Amino acid sequence: RVNRLGLWVAPSGSLRILDASTKAQKHDHFDLVFGSAILRLHDPRKFGAVLWTTKDPSTHSLLASLGPEPFNEKEFTPEYLYAAARGRKITVKEFIMNAKIVVGIGNIYATEALFLSGIMPTRAAGRISIQRYDKLITVIRTVLGEALAHGGTTLRDFSREDGRPGYFSQELKIYGRTNLPCVQCKNTLRSRKIGQRTSTYCPHCQR
Repeated sequence: RVNRLGLWVAPSGSLRILDASTKAQKHDHFDLVFGSAILRLHDPRKFGAVLWTTKDPSTHSLLASLGPEPFNEKEFTPEYLYAAARGRKITVKEFIMNAKIVVGIGNIYATEALFLSGIMPTRAAGRISIQRYDKLITVIRTVLGEALAHGGTTLRDFSREDGRPGYFSQELKIYGRTNLPCVQCKNTLRSRKIGQRTSTYCPHCQR
């Protein structure tokens, strides 16, 4: 993901705010020093990057083709999403996880948002009405907002900037609950592979 400091952190990496005297460990690759504190990049898989530019960052080749932020109400609109989906046979889940369409929606949050908006993840993006996209956008913002409030979703090795885990995983309604009862209708949840990612869904609540 790209943050405002121009650091790109792979899913397995992390940014930590530490005391400047903290000794670097294995896989710590970069420190940004702020007096007595540092922002440290830890990246075991070396998928991250630190980029420096004197130009407008939005024109950089890694950023120029990215879609809008989910919370950008002027750009991420039902009209935008509906127009971008016209004629697309790709599944709606793959569509909203495409960073060229909208950034920041990974597998967990896409799964949650589609469930809460009642949209089957396998439905073709081009076969969804603008009204349903309107609801989906609202739900996406709600899900992401709640995740931010809970410090993210810790499942394996993700942690917050101070090293603490995120607790949104305790609020998940459907992700990782395959074969368990749906929290809304109590029918058994199912799953299938969509774009090489496991997608849990409710055959009764989603269509």
